[in-house]
Amino acid sequence: MTQQNFELKKKKTWPWLAAIVAIVLIAVLGWYFSAQQRHSVTFGTTLKVHFEPAMAGEQRLIEYVGQHIAPDYGIRLEAVGLQDPVQADRAVAEGQYAATVYQHQWWLKQVVDANKFELTSTLPLFQWAFGIYSDRYKTIADLPEGAEIVVPNDGANQGQALWLLQRIGLIGLDPSVEPRTAKLKDIKENPHKFNFKELDLLTMPRALNSVDAAIGYVSQFDAGKVSRDKGILFPPAPRTFASQLVIGTPYLNDENIIKLKKAFADPRVQQWLKESDDPLVQGVLVPVSDK
Repeated sequence: MTQQNFELKKKKTWPWLAAIVAIVLIAVLGWYFSAQQRHSVTFGTTLKVHFEPAMAGEQRLIEYVGQHIAPDYGIRLEAVGLQDPVQADRAVAEGQYAATVYQHQWWLKQVVDANKFELTSTLPLFQWAFGIYSDRYKTIADLPEGAEIVVPNDGANQGQALWLLQRIGLIGLDPSVEPRTAKLKDIKENPHKFNFKELDLLTMPRALNSVDAAIGYVSQFDAGKVSRDKGILFPPAPRTFASQLVIGTPYLNDENIIKLKKAFADPRVQQWLKESDDPLVQGVLVPVSDK
């Protein structure tokens, strides 16, 4: 038998290592140049401010500031409607829009935590009127034991609804949980044995006739053609849920962004919210409360 001589050669790994290093380098450079581009955005004197198309009162607010206040600060405003609020926040974070006005701090936290956007709430603008509606009952006291009550299915607004119910003594929440961020699982006391159902805020008006009560924003029930006399409780809006002027964090010191903040902070904004007889604003957007 003939013995053949052979040599085991170790497979070269350096090409793979080089490829991995190259991929990492490209990713880092991409992030760097993207960050540089964000930070190099400069806003002109015409600023795009986002509103949710379903919330017509927001558009009215931007238009009022644009017509009556912004010129005093040397800027012009363009109200821009975009239905997807997360994409709107992305556009603000990337400097495509100067600001957005649609969200309270708890919704903003939810969006930022999920998407890592660089966004800052700069000042409270207004508060959305929030209420309990019913097709079947005239007062809160009329709600029967076991009543089916609809609450928002998103975490930020569900907390507002449950906090409302706790404040009027209908439920008790886990004391270890921040009540404004509470979820249905945090209900520890339910003496009336209410049956809670989660729905998207935009769906509530259509579902009202099939449940005992629904809790949401006046503006969305208005948009759904639900008469305000169906509202059985309109509690004072708490400041913690005030809608914020939200700006991309890298642009806070931009000259025209500073002017934008001053325009929305002008005392005439709160006065207009208090006195406006516009049906899209009156009883829908209310001045920021003291607490």
